[in-house]
Amino acid sequence: MKRLIAWLPDRVDARLKVIAWVYLVGQIVLVGTGGLVRLTASGLGCPTWPKCTADSIVNTPEMGVHGFIEFGNRVLSVLLGIVAILAFLMILRLRKQRPDLFWLTLIAGLGIPAQAVVGGLSVLSHLNPYVVGLHFVVSIALVALCTAFVVRVYAVPGPRVRAVPGWFAGVAHLTSAVVAVTILVGILTTGSGPHAGDANAPRNGLNPEILQHVHAIPAYVTFTLTLVLVVGSFRYRLTPVHRFAQYLLAVEVLQIAVGLIQANTGLPGILVGIHMMLAALLAAAMTAVVLALKAPAETLGAREDSAQDVVAA
Repeated sequence: MKRLIAWLPDRVDARLKVIAWVYLVGQIVLVGTGGLVRLTASGLGCPTWPKCTADSIVNTPEMGVHGFIEFGNRVLSVLLGIVAILAFLMILRLRKQRPDLFWLTLIAGLGIPAQAVVGGLSVLSHLNPYVVGLHFVVSIALVALCTAFVVRVYAVPGPRVRAVPGWFAGVAHLTSAVVAVTILVGILTTGSGPHAGDANAPRNGLNPEILQHVHAIPAYVTFTLTLVLVVGSFRYRLTPVHRFAQYLLAVEVLQIAVGLIQANTGLPGILVGIHMMLAALLAAAMTAVVLALKAPAETLGAREDSAQDVVAA
């Protein structure tokens, strides 16, 4: 036991950075495999939960490819649970110096079983579209938490203060709110479309054609606000924010392009799946932008002192 405790990091090192990235990538991949389950009509490939069948924890050969896909998604969830436990253990010795990392790993770790329970309820409710939608919401929240974990692992510890003009911070927070609306309307749109996860699964009863147009409104508002963030970060030379804002803009361009193509080609499953993963990347990039609005007070103070010295000289 003492050896295990001694092995745990007492500072942020390469091991912690690796586990943070594995955690984030795993959550995004889980969104992709969840989309694969839905888009291949494998949502009831394992017809019960927590077992795959009434008599078996794992899928059986008789269940075919649908059982394999659904069970594979469950296995990935279990693996992410192990990663969550490992991440939490690795910051235990850092909990006093880095309470931010402690709480991020704790909340994200608790989100894993919550995600599994909601996924189980979606199976037990025979893929009720609102329960399935809630499952996606939990996944997006976990992507955001894991993104925050990655960003803060690289951040300088200590008090943080706003490092951007007030108007810029306001636009960034407004953009994040519109991004949330975009994702939520996208969930409703998918819940009304043809990809239910099973041939007999219910739909939410909303008009998919109308929802596609409604979904486009916050998407284009997000795009416009992001352009303001990119241009504004250029003007004020806000390097971290500018980099993350560019990532956000790139994801949105791809997402809009895929959305337009899928809407005009009859919603092919592969494009819907790509669109879902881009939604996860959108949440990740937006989270990074919001976190970059603040900088360590000590670093920012040193930067201001240096600027004053230059002016005085």
